[in-house]
Amino acid sequence: EKPKDGWTRAGNISFLFNQSAFNAEWLGGGTSNLAGNLSISYDFNYRKGDLTWDNKILADYGLTKVKDQEFTRKTNDRFEFNSLLGKQINESNWYYSFFINLRTQFAPGYEFFEDVNGNEARTEITRFFSPAYLQLGPGMLWKKSDNLKVNIAPATARFIFVSKDFTDVGNAQADIDAFNAAGGYFGVEANETMRFEFGAALNAYAKFELMKNVSMENILSLYSNYLEDPQNVDIDYTTNVVMTINKYLST
Repeated sequence: EKPKDGWTRAGNISFLFNQSAFNAEWLGGGTSNLAGNLSISYDFNYRKGDLTWDNKILADYGLTKVKDQEFTRKTNDRFEFNSLLGKQINESNWYYSFFINLRTQFAPGYEFFEDVNGNEARTEITRFFSPAYLQLGPGMLWKKSDNLKVNIAPATARFIFVSKDFTDVGNAQADIDAFNAAGGYFGVEANETMRFEFGAALNAYAKFELMKNVSMENILSLYSNYLEDPQNVDIDYTTNVVMTINKYLST
């Protein structure tokens, strides 16, 4: 049956909250803590004739606070937007395609350590849009359905954006050379705010039912940079399992 034209929308929003409290007499031990996580996965897809436009937003943010720890810790932090445009070839499962992928985070990330006085301290190492990854390029899409598709893009541009706060090492050549020799900051060189790469990307999506009322969603992204070490492949893989209990409850 040929899919209908127009928009289709679907998604999951979940908020998980957990609290554990222990008194001093509890023999099993443990540390009191609070934790929360908000997760959003939302699809909005469009079809008209031989044109398809698939869009997906993934957002996760989680925090935990453990008693006697100075700082609240992140347990999860991710924002991702995917957009894939396709034009069908002769009513087959193949399409000419163009894709855009953006990945970053919402809040600062920290490295935690003890200072000279033994107190907990932290250093900011990431923040919103630092880093941010933007990929785009033309390719070929094999699409069986909205739940099973693979996009191959052999001419993909990738931009890595960072804040100069993390790459500013001054003008001393020795400091610049040392920073770059260590790999820079997410690949971005000293005193720069962007890195450009050109390579091949493969994006695959598969969603299927494991058993009644239990679905599994798999999202795979691969990238190889032609310009430097093409044998090193960046891998990003996400699995979401959704279990429907009834009309009002799911996990």
